[in-house]
Amino acid sequence: MSEEKRPGSYREAGVDIREGARAVELMREAVRSTLRPGVIGEIGGFGGLFAPHVAGMREPVLVSGTDGVGTKLKIAQLLGRHDTVGVDLVAMCANDVLVSGAEPLFFLDYIAIGKVRAEKVASIVAGIADGCRQAGCALLGGETAEHPGVMEPEDYDLSGFCVGLVDRPDIVDGSGIREGDVVLGLASSGLHSNGFSLVRKLLVEGREDELALPRIDLGGSSLGEVLLTPTRIYVRPILALLGQKRVAGMAHVTGGGITENLARVLPEGRSARVVREAWRMPKIFDIVSGAAEVSEDELYRTFNMGIGFCLVMDPKDAPEAAALLREQGETVYEIGEIIAGEREVVYA
Repeated sequence: MSEEKRPGSYREAGVDIREGARAVELMREAVRSTLRPGVIGEIGGFGGLFAPHVAGMREPVLVSGTDGVGTKLKIAQLLGRHDTVGVDLVAMCANDVLVSGAEPLFFLDYIAIGKVRAEKVASIVAGIADGCRQAGCALLGGETAEHPGVMEPEDYDLSGFCVGLVDRPDIVDGSGIREGDVVLGLASSGLHSNGFSLVRKLLVEGREDELALPRIDLGGSSLGEVLLTPTRIYVRPILALLGQKRVAGMAHVTGGGITENLARVLPEGRSARVVREAWRMPKIFDIVSGAAEVSEDELYRTFNMGIGFCLVMDPKDAPEAAALLREQGETVYEIGEIIAGEREVVYA
């Protein structure tokens, strides 16, 4: 019996350093397109350097956030489309940082992949750069890690890390939320990046060949296109609003839905009453709801149900705030009010 040939190089063991270097070259221009004041140096260093500009701030505070995209990546892999999930990655982190009132400064990504193919990695990073441009933050660096034998060649996972800056007196932490305040909801672009393990069970598994087919109930779009719609990034319109109006609290509606995420920002003795009929949901939620044998309460605890970001403010400021946000391109609804309670969301 012949002895199995042992690998004689890193490449033969499954890791192609040259292909990784080619991927860096392909992504270089996309990364450069995200540069903002404060960035020092170029892509490819051992660490990303950033000098924050803090003029006019009394007590600068750094705010950090980290997250991933989750099993939405399986849809991207099934369709062979990798240029949108990077936007999701940035959105999940930058929107979280924004909740405290911080301006995102820079972003770092981590790509774990079974087999590095330069064009594929460059496509992923192009999406990350797109998200960074939308959020106004610099893509300061990242890591692409090839994992042969641990991940399937076409499989990959994404995670990211965002750092923002806010002056301590301007931190939004929910402590000033009062009974009678209004809850404004900003429309989501769809499912965003949450609930996909359930969505894949309900709508995708066993019907993978149908993902690219146009559907009448989705206005001619395919289910795959709708599922891959990137998470909306709310940074620029919210920062514009914070420059003009006081906001008592904010919530990024991710896993846990409005039910869990709005409750996180409520102070002791306060709850939120949300009116479910106050906004129009994207059609995809009707499709998911029709396929799921779960309660309405469970749906609102799993998905954003059409509201991606919430703001709590004095009712006298809400009309002008809504108008400012609409001028910035957001769809805004008055979805509820703050009441006495035990830090929970109740639905009307």
